[in-house]
Formats: sequence, C-alpha cells, structure tokens
Amino acid sequence: MYGISVGPGDPGLLTLKAKQILDSCDVIAYPVKTAGEGSVALNIIRPNVDVDSKEVREYVFSMNPDYAEREKGWKKAYDDIMDTLESGKSIAMITLGDLSIFSTYMRIDQMIKSKGYETALVPGVPSFCHGASLAGVPLTMGEESLVVIPFNTDKYKTLENALDNYENIVVMKAYKHVEGITEMVESKGYSASCITVMSNIGMEDQYIGPVIKGRGYGYFTTLLIKKEEKK
Repeated sequence: MYGISVGPGDPGLLTLKAKQILDSCDVIAYPVKTAGEGSVALNIIRPNVDVDSKEVREYVFSMNPDYAEREKGWKKAYDDIMDTLESGKSIAMITLGDLSIFSTYMRIDQMIKSKGYETALVPGVPSFCHGASLAGVPLTMGEESLVVIPFNTDKYKTLENALDNYENIVVMKAYKHVEGITEMVESKGYSASCITVMSNIGMEDQYIGPVIKGRGYGYFTTLLIKKEEKK
C-alpha cells in the first residue's frame, strides 16, 4: 500500500519517486468529500501518469461533523483496500500537498499497518512551501519560529496564541475566514500587509498576493502571516 503526495497543483512538482510508483502500481485511489465530485489530485498526475491504463477508484471521506459518519467512509475504504491487497494487487492512494500535513490518508495507513501489511509514504511539496516560493518570501529567516495551524471558526484562540508566540504563521483551511483572520491580526496591532494570501496554488485560478477586502478566495486558500513592527 502506497500513500502518494502529489504536491499542491502544478503537475511539474510531482516527484520522480511518486511517478515511478504510480506507473508500476495496479490500482490508483483518490479521496473525495462527496461522491462524484472529481479529484484535483487525479488531474495533477494525469500529465505524467497514464491514468487510463490503471484501475482507478474513488473513496468518499466525508467532512460531516458527526464522527460516526466520517468513520463509515474510512471503514469502507479500508475494507476495499484490504480486499485489494489480499488479492495480490498493489494500490496507491494519491493526496494533495504532502500527506503528513492534515491528510485523512494517514488514518487509513495506520489501519492497514495494524493488519501487518507494509505501507510506504512518498512525500510531496506542501502548498505553503510552493506559495512562499511564488510570493518570493521566506517562511523563516535566521532563528525565527514557524507554526502551521488549521483554521475554522472555533480556532480563533489557536490563531491568537500563534500571533502572540510565533514570528511566522501558516494558516491552512482559511478560505472562508480571510477577513476575520485579517481583523484579528489588525486587533493585535499589526498591519494587514503582513499577510500573504496563497489561494489555489498551481491551479488556473491561482492568486498570490495581499488581502483584498471583499474578494472571494478558492477552497484551497492558505495564509502566510509574517509579523512586522506594530503600527
């Protein structure tokens, strides 16, 4: 069983190791939140991997707040993967960015390993690393600290703690909350200019730049906050 990171969006950032494994495996699987919605990860690998020659499977990993509902999806994927492995086939599940960062795949990996099967993880380029390079700004310099946090409406305390204690903050899953996050940054005495928006990195509607009030941002939006001297 392979867990394959495919990077943030640019097919050119798929690693050689990822391509080699995807070329050789029997089954390619991809996760979705809703059945039939399509896969960004699958589109990323298409220019470099002959997907049409592979058996391709969709696994639904719901984002339902009810843990029991999410668990059903994990169990269904696990059962299918186990059947595949027991039949002697190899299977690779692809995931955006790097699978060690907020990836549901890691739950499946742990379940498979608990049954004695060997798994292998292939790292990829995280979205915030690619975004920082496109923006031309460093994530850290010298002995500066860096923290990576997810965001939702009950995470303002996490963000506040990060603003109080770290020089550089990466806020993932920020797409609906850019203005709210900006307001908190400003409430701490910092300018909105210390925020770089990195939205849909490597995709057609990519946006890398400052916060623009009233602008909508794509689902895959991450913020880089680099604290500066207070106003």
